[in-house]
Amino acid sequence: QVQLVESGGGLVQAGGSLRLSCAASGRTFNRYAMGWFRQAPGKEREFVAAISWSGTTYYADSVKGRFTISRDNAKTTVYLQMNSLKREDTAVYHCAARNSLVATTTSDYNYWGQGTQVTVSS
Repeated sequence: QVQLVESGGGLVQAGGSLRLSCAASGRTFNRYAMGWFRQAPGKEREFVAAISWSGTTYYADSVKGRFTISRDNAKTTVYLQMNSLKREDTAVYHCAARNSLVATTTSDYNYWGQGTQVTVSS
């Protein structure tokens, strides 16, 4: 069982930056693939970024070059550094974990956090 708690969301102007954190419980964190997903009002949850247990990263085309996912296995925490934020990045951002190979679809993840709101103003 893994519990995930996100933090770091907030209100930021377009062009600004935020860093999201996801603290995970569990002693086998280093064997989990981790992902970030987001859900805007009226839209389906969508993939943002993922990182394998070994550190290989994957990104949605919409955030490639602006967002960076990383993990600190000693702190059992995964991060999402978001730069050059746009209004269309406004959403609730969720952290997810799966005890398997990294994946980019919501249905592949077993554990989810409650989410943190990111609002980008113009």
